[in-house]
Amino acid sequence: MEVSNDLLGYKDLKIVQNTDWFSFSLDSVLLANFIKIKKSDKLIMDLGTGNAPIPLILSTRTKAKIHGLEIQKEVFELAQKSISINKLCDQIDIINIDANDVSSLYETDSFDIITSNPPYFKINNNSLRNSNDQKSIARHEVKINIDDILRIAKKMLKNNGILGIVHRPERLIEILIKMKSYNIEPKRIQFIYPKKSGEANIMLIEGSKNGNEGLKIMPPLYVYDSEGNYTDDVKSMFGEW
Repeated sequence: MEVSNDLLGYKDLKIVQNTDWFSFSLDSVLLANFIKIKKSDKLIMDLGTGNAPIPLILSTRTKAKIHGLEIQKEVFELAQKSISINKLCDQIDIINIDANDVSSLYETDSFDIITSNPPYFKINNNSLRNSNDQKSIARHEVKINIDDILRIAKKMLKNNGILGIVHRPERLIEILIKMKSYNIEPKRIQFIYPKKSGEANIMLIEGSKNGNEGLKIMPPLYVYDSEGNYTDDVKSMFGEW
């Protein structure tokens, strides 16, 4: 069922979702707040934009033009509706395309920032059974994987342009090694913990195309306090507190 909801904690931002499909998560909010944006940045790309939570949040932080790419037609249409009801069509452009074909639309070395909240899980025999389902495409590397994202970033980012991704900590070493192989130098990492007593279940990574060596591990971010409420650090991302 298609519904329009408030975008998690963001006053005056709406997002259109289908309750039968894979909904956006806090991961997108975290990435959209983590990525560094300069006043001089003019062009941003969000790969696998879904129903456009990252472009919507980025629009509160920058005047840069934002292009969201989404391969699934039905999800792309939700994203278009989300942009339209927020009256952001002049700033955000949603394109129904396979991200691997992005060079057919844009010049190489043209983007200041690329973001992606990609599928977290590698394909296995079980996940392949529903490879055309919206949930499987969102969760499993059916249509795009880490190598695809890094190859696109290497080609489309300006020199010293920024790539920001959110992923699972268990794939940290693989991702760092692959980033280096695509000339995306890891610059910042932040680990996200559900609570102080638990293990990290999300990580945010920022890299710079042809950047200098020098990796910073940011302070940990805890999502919930002991009473199960969002911490002040997370609330501060919503723009209401």
